[in-house]
Amino acid sequence: MKYTHAIVIALLLASLDLVHAADAPKPNFIVILSDDMGYADIGAHGCKDIPTPNIDRLAKGGVRFTEGYSNGSFCTPTRAALMSCEYQHRYGIEDLGGPLPAQAKTLPQRLKAAGYVTGMVGKWHLGSTEGFTPVDRGFDEFFGFVGGGHQYIIQPGGKGEYNAPILRNREPLNEKRYLTDAFGEEAAGFVERQRDSKKPFFLYLAFNAVHTPLQAIEKYRARFPGITDSKRQTYAAMLSAMDDAIGLVLTKLEQTGKLNQTMIFFTNDNGGPTTRNAVNGSLNTPLRGSKCETFEGGIRVPMLMQWPGVIMPGTTYSKPAISFDISATLLAAAGADASAIDGVDLLPFVKGDKSGSPHGILFWRSRTMSNNYGARQGDWKYVHSTEGDAAPGPKQKPAQDMLFNLATDISEQNDLSVKHPEKLAELKKLYTAWSDEMDADCRKRGLEPKFPKPSNPAPVKKGTFK
Repeated sequence: MKYTHAIVIALLLASLDLVHAADAPKPNFIVILSDDMGYADIGAHGCKDIPTPNIDRLAKGGVRFTEGYSNGSFCTPTRAALMSCEYQHRYGIEDLGGPLPAQAKTLPQRLKAAGYVTGMVGKWHLGSTEGFTPVDRGFDEFFGFVGGGHQYIIQPGGKGEYNAPILRNREPLNEKRYLTDAFGEEAAGFVERQRDSKKPFFLYLAFNAVHTPLQAIEKYRARFPGITDSKRQTYAAMLSAMDDAIGLVLTKLEQTGKLNQTMIFFTNDNGGPTTRNAVNGSLNTPLRGSKCETFEGGIRVPMLMQWPGVIMPGTTYSKPAISFDISATLLAAAGADASAIDGVDLLPFVKGDKSGSPHGILFWRSRTMSNNYGARQGDWKYVHSTEGDAAPGPKQKPAQDMLFNLATDISEQNDLSVKHPEKLAELKKLYTAWSDEMDADCRKRGLEPKFPKPSNPAPVKKGTFK
């Protein structure tokens, strides 16, 4: 009888715990994305010449992913993966361009359906026409631009995409602020507007810093008299401005009492462009390669996560994680629809509730620019990538199949493809199967995969992957 009574009490307590969990407030989310920042260019990664106290604060207050990756080596693919929560190749996105097809159920749409107020500040680059802008894809508020880049010091009457008007939702503005400052102020303003809201919020703060054009105002440039290389000095000033803007948002979270209820991610869209495509003075040390390549320098990025009271401050996590895992982590914490996604909830791994690695294998593919691709399984990395200049010639190393063990060779200097041909063959086979799956899924959605551009002398036939 006593045993039965104890069981009844235990069940009642368990049910109360479930009710309490259901009633617990949902966390707020902020995802901060920098643009073309070098892997080595934050204090948390050992940078000495450019202080980044606010970015470093996120690392000190939470977890630093030592093997964080972007989904692409260009900006559009990573943004598409973040918003779709899937490999972007399922939607026919390889490198630059877009838009993100309407078939994608976006992260803000999923969170909005779960009761979130959604806001975006910054660079979109996933569609500029009606039906594909941020306010069409799930964001309640938008301040920024929809193209691939913009002037930081806006000149009236400028032509082209980089001089397009800054938008508030759909309305063009006569914006006069230094653009990084404006993004920080607008993001802090969004947080302020949620001060008394009963709803949780999601803020996507996507800077165009530190992408070219290299433009800085004297306020920030004056901080770096000791950097004599003019490109690096301007880059440092732009990065310092972005760090200040992040500090504004963190301060506003504290002032509104929202900091402890907010999960924050910081990451970058691809590796720093050290040799091609908007070279900006960034550094990827000790990684090999650059933006546009599938060496570590093109795809390994800073990734930081903070959630006070939930994540132990000052910790590191050493298993591979990738951009769309951020999306999956938000969806899980929000109790939102997480169906048909490729990302994995990182929180149980970071907290130690789950062992092993979030992913058995990760893939990258960039067909339409240089046909670079690769895969990582455990410590093994398969790379097929050009290196150096974008255009074929004496300054570009042609692509070849390479194999590295990142546990002992983070700089990818020791090609093991001859020593371990069986491992190379295994990873190539897995890559090909994944690539075929991406193309098949793309076609199922009524979309057409993109293939490598024809090369001389033999063109690549449509529908054939090499």
